[in-house]
Amino acid sequence: MTVQKENYPKQGFTLIELLIVIAILGTLAVVILVALNPIQQLARTRDAGRLSAVAQIGHAVEAYAVSHDGDYPAESTTWMTDLKTAGEIATVPSSIAYTTNVDPCDGSGVQNDFCYDYDSLDGHAIVYSRLESDSNNSKCTNAAAPDAYAVYSTVDGRGGIVCRATGSEPVTDDGGQTFVN
Repeated sequence: MTVQKENYPKQGFTLIELLIVIAILGTLAVVILVALNPIQQLARTRDAGRLSAVAQIGHAVEAYAVSHDGDYPAESTTWMTDLKTAGEIATVPSSIAYTTNVDPCDGSGVQNDFCYDYDSLDGHAIVYSRLESDSNNSKCTNAAAPDAYAVYSTVDGRGGIVCRATGSEPVTDDGGQTFVN
């Protein structure tokens, strides 16, 4: 008795076909990863946190002035702690880490990378923090002022993005700030 081989149709993929599909998927993954730019996505996320925190802290500074006969907190390295002690904020916000080489601000009113400038003569204050994402810096279309800052101004009574020259931080101004958003 002889055993007959049955003709079965070819099933599955060859090794070459599988390798080609894997190579195509890998190429697509690289293209998508480059297009999404995760470093800038994370920078935009941190900037959103800075914009929100600056606005909230700015409102707390305004509330402090209302409850202290128009006097704003003193410009010091503990100005947010003063807001907490006065009951205007529940906790002092922690610093939002920068991944790029960004100096958040200089001056005496720096606490946890949030900056505060108070002009006691004019009675105006601002809260600000340097933004790091390319998308926020691209809103600064003037070549003389390419750096974006999250700013809350008591003159304007609002927060937003302000563009400044490199090395020039936002300052209190009787005319208010020029917001780009």
